[in-house]
Amino acid sequence: MSAVSASQSIAPQTFDIRPFSGAVGAEIIGLDLSRPINDQDFARIHHAHLDHHVVVFRDQRITPEQQIAFSRRFGVLQIHVLKQFLLAGHPEILIVSNIVENGVSVGLGDAGKFWHSDLSYKELPSLGSMLHAQELPSEGGDTLFADMHKAWDGLPDALRKAVEGRSAAHSYTARYSETKFEGNWRPTLTPEQLAQVAEVVHPIVRTHPENGRKALFVSEGFTTRIVGLPEDESKQLLDELYAHSVLPQNIYRHQWQPHDLVFWDNRSLIHLAAGCPSYLRRKLYRTTIQGDAPF
Repeated sequence: MSAVSASQSIAPQTFDIRPFSGAVGAEIIGLDLSRPINDQDFARIHHAHLDHHVVVFRDQRITPEQQIAFSRRFGVLQIHVLKQFLLAGHPEILIVSNIVENGVSVGLGDAGKFWHSDLSYKELPSLGSMLHAQELPSEGGDTLFADMHKAWDGLPDALRKAVEGRSAAHSYTARYSETKFEGNWRPTLTPEQLAQVAEVVHPIVRTHPENGRKALFVSEGFTTRIVGLPEDESKQLLDELYAHSVLPQNIYRHQWQPHDLVFWDNRSLIHLAAGCPSYLRRKLYRTTIQGDAPF
């Protein structure tokens, strides 16, 4: 049986796509990602992701294998440089967690502590990321998303002229060792790991390869400098871009519910982990889909 006919034989699912009332995002209700998804249903999901930039699949009782398989329908998966925090037997999954067992962190405890777009420090940054809730704290733990298309669209003329046609450098180690959340730490990177995250340069304003819209592509987490500008001028300009990017009207704040799977577009958004008390357990599984070279 061909792949096309096999897909056609998969029964459609009944689900709703409900946009959030604020700046960005939608929730998908009634879809079961543990079941096969035919091409028509997948196309609806894909369009919702492009239209709303972040989609929340509610109450997903899926295995790591099922998360990986669904993620792969969007593209090649990227393996995180911190191999010690990858799920055993499933290197495609990064464990995001503040849990410490027998003195050892089970996952990356302070992932997302500064606004960023995942893997913007790679030659081929992420298309999007999926984060599936495993254990949630009773308070805190929210994730914030800022729409970088709206940030570009609303950029004052002076800032727009200052950045058009310019590029910026991105580095994984830009703020790697800075402490933000109590009780979390990051391991020292080996020379081999450092070689995997060498500095890269991308346009400050990128064009989304699927929807054609322009978006700012800088973040306080990974952007280090604007190429060709003096250090003080670069810093001032970047600080203005960062402040403009996270205006309240551009932000969706996700308050996690049990078994949420959140899928966001790293070409359209930056995001931030708000943190939670260190004594409350939090664990999520992340898959990351490779994108294209920004242009």
